[in-house]
Amino acid sequence: MKSTSVLVLLSMFLMSGEMQAQERNVKSNDEKLADDPTKVITKFGLSYANNYDFNDSNFSISGSFAFDQARKINARVNGDGSEWRIGGSWLFPFSIINFNFGKNEYANGGNQTNYSIGTFMPLSHFGIEPAGFQIFPMAGYTYNDGEAPVCVEGRCSSEDITIEVTPENGFKMVQSKGGSGYLGAFALKPLQAHWTLMTVVNFSYGSENAEGENYKGWFGGVGASFAPNTNHSFSAFTFLMNNNTYLDEADKRLILSYTYQFD
Repeated sequence: MKSTSVLVLLSMFLMSGEMQAQERNVKSNDEKLADDPTKVITKFGLSYANNYDFNDSNFSISGSFAFDQARKINARVNGDGSEWRIGGSWLFPFSIINFNFGKNEYANGGNQTNYSIGTFMPLSHFGIEPAGFQIFPMAGYTYNDGEAPVCVEGRCSSEDITIEVTPENGFKMVQSKGGSGYLGAFALKPLQAHWTLMTVVNFSYGSENAEGENYKGWFGGVGASFAPNTNHSFSAFTFLMNNNTYLDEADKRLILSYTYQFD
């Protein structure tokens, strides 16, 4: 999928009539937790992310604008503009549909432009909340187009020392593109007043990468959020992610964030 196609989808989304949104039996957002992925609201956020070595950190600005109880646009960009995402969401009675396109960069020098469409489905809609957990199964499809460093000379495969990913050290950037599907789940558990536990796990599988292997990736994280009132929320989230195309080892991150939700 090309970026122009995504822009066309976004334009159609923005131009769709209010009557269509009003015809849908969309639940109110008032009783949803601050981190509920099906919550359609206008909000603004700031976040700080770093790896565990504290040598790769960045700030990000994010936000969403809700047109009504069902539709919103979403955007995020980091401090130096190297990573960004823009898209939209549409809430249906049983799930929310999200589509996005954006760019990611990795510590090993790899980069990736991605286009995705996916959904979250709240099991609470069917009365399923085991041990008080609000579980949101998620699934979708992502198309990736990027570059990944590949070792082309023996010395860059050494495990004895950390080698910088540069052409001088035997690496070259190889084009990598293809699609992948993903399955996973996001869960929220209300704790004491104003506190919420967050967990997520995600697995993806797709087409062959530059080395002839099928793309495989996973993502997992845990965190907590504190919402003293309906407008302000703070969260801390740590996660691990890895794949066999853009990363040589798991990327470990800690994210601290603040979100203001407009009434």
